Amino acid sequence: MIARLAGILIHKQAPLMVIDIAGVGYEVEAPLNLFYDLPEIGQPVVILTHLLIKDDSHTLYGFSSTAQRTLFRQLLKISGIGAKLALTILSGVSGDELARYVSDNDIASLTRLPGIGKKTAERIVMELRDKLDVMPTAGGSAPAGGVAGDSSSEASHALSALGYKPQEVSHMVRQAAEPDMSAEEIIRRALQSKVKP
Repeated sequence: MIARLAGILIHKQAPLMVIDIAGVGYEVEAPLNLFYDLPEIGQPVVILTHLLIKDDSHTLYGFSSTAQRTLFRQLLKISGIGAKLALTILSGVSGDELARYVSDNDIASLTRLPGIGKKTAERIVMELRDKLDVMPTAGGSAPAGGVAGDSSSEASHALSALGYKPQEVSHMVRQAAEPDMSAEEIIRRALQSKVKP
């Protein structure tokens, strides 16, 4: 399994990029939001990947964070969702938004995404509802040359480990998290909000 690529970006035109590593060009498909933060052509780049092997192809998919890749893998497990549709979903919503749609049973918002009908939206909600505790709660974006950390996701895992229920964790993190906060700051603020009368 190819889990990570670090090399020189030699081509980017959504949804494809090519990364040169020691003279070999790796073609990678990725969600649209990853392209916003890619460095310029000729600059170093690091992305996380998922290799999908089929009878007629080997395709690499790229992600800006572990959380985004985890969410992609969870979507692939849902009947009727292939890699292309999973990328479309990740291009249209962040991990935060998807977790909110699932916890709120918001079928209408899911069906606004391209390629998602009512039955597929219902399957997404049903399949992911029990996985909210491990669902990434932030899309994460890649800074030039690297992969962003995912503080909200780390905070969610920590709060789950403390025994909070998935919906509770999702709500706590949504209320506490602000841009550029560390996981520790999110956890501290979330726990403070729980002890306030």
